[in-house]
Amino acid sequence: MEGRPRSADFVQSLERGLAVINAFDAEHRELGLSEVARITGLTRASARRFLLTLVQLGYMTLDDGRFSLRPRVLELGYAYLSSLSLPEVAQPHMERLVDEVNESSSVSVLDDLEVVYVARVPTRRIMSTTLSVGTRLPAYATSMGRVLLAALPAAELEGRLARMEIRPLSANTIAGVSELRAALDGVRARGWATIDQELEAGVRSLAVPIRGANGEVVAALNVSVHASRGTMASLRRDVLPHARAAASAIEEDLRGASGG
Repeated sequence: MEGRPRSADFVQSLERGLAVINAFDAEHRELGLSEVARITGLTRASARRFLLTLVQLGYMTLDDGRFSLRPRVLELGYAYLSSLSLPEVAQPHMERLVDEVNESSSVSVLDDLEVVYVARVPTRRIMSTTLSVGTRLPAYATSMGRVLLAALPAAELEGRLARMEIRPLSANTIAGVSELRAALDGVRARGWATIDQELEAGVRSLAVPIRGANGEVVAALNVSVHASRGTMASLRRDVLPHARAAASAIEEDLRGASGG
């Protein structure tokens, strides 16, 4: 353990206990006393005390002289995850997604007839509209909005469609509510949505749902591309698998945050 400036409140025994836990990883699922002492830099006597304390607390098991972590150690991670909001959970997965596809990604939730951006990782500016956390856009003209609308119960969706005023935002904007209803049927069947320059000329996007611990759609994640860099076919072929993987990773962390 490297020397660092320590305050008077620093608890060295806690540092050492955490170092013992961190000695175990994918390559070191089981360790003997001497191995733990060597990895952590502790004496054998100190390592033994920490290991046996962790065994007694239920975080570790001892079998034939070999120590290994028990599932209870995951509670330490759950305590952290449970304090996170959706944007905080989603952010690292969105950053990875953006690195993979080299395009911008956003997460939004549905607020009546609009989507509200709650997280965003940009690569470059592709829209004349400035997009940031808190941005609101009409749900009918966005891929995320269509994912979220398609997930609504039938009666609730019809109530919102009855109040929806569809305005042409570009030459490609969907024509009306009946067309939107048919598009949402397609989204529901596929499990994802695409938009081809309906919100703004030159911008295409693909969105997938993010489900909470109870399985209900709580948000949507999208990737936006400029029409000059991506066709609709390339969105489906090259971006969709990465977007689905990112949404799945976010969902897994959300389940952990709820303890489910």
